[in-house]
Amino acid sequence: MEIRGTTVIAVRRAGRTAIAGDGQVTLGDTVLKHSARKVQRLRGGRVLVGFAGSTADALALSERFEAKLEEFTGVLRRAAVELAKEWRTDRNLRQLQALLIVADEHEILVISGNGDVIEPDDGIAAIGSGGAYALAAARALVRDKNLSAREISEQALEIAAGICIHTNERISVEEIGA
Repeated sequence: MEIRGTTVIAVRRAGRTAIAGDGQVTLGDTVLKHSARKVQRLRGGRVLVGFAGSTADALALSERFEAKLEEFTGVLRRAAVELAKEWRTDRNLRQLQALLIVADEHEILVISGNGDVIEPDDGIAAIGSGGAYALAAARALVRDKNLSAREISEQALEIAAGICIHTNERISVEEIGA
């Protein structure tokens, strides 16, 4: 059986970036955990990472990403590209089943094991089983100019939780920026 149950969304607005993740982890049709933390701060709180997929794989990739950040003195894009290259070419890393969203105060990137480093056009990225629902909700919510990045990410996850059975409303959010 496949372990599933993650929705993570990143929203950038007005110089602030928020990454929010739900807390649910399921195995088949059974909820194993309600309060998993899928968003972390790295590099003294200046970089955020959210992950979806196998928990052990995602944590291993998060650690490797943090090492790349140190190697490239905090340059997010360079660290992301180097991780993606290594992930794609290393025989052991290629087996890892996860996706990462990484962000600093200037950009949001999605990193995959296929060698992809994707910067969203609209400052919104989402991954995981409820990612498409959260992304659609956030794109609608950004039309409200009064909502902050944090509020959009939280509300988008709440909407996704109402649709995706692998997503719950125990949301954790980390935010950076001006």
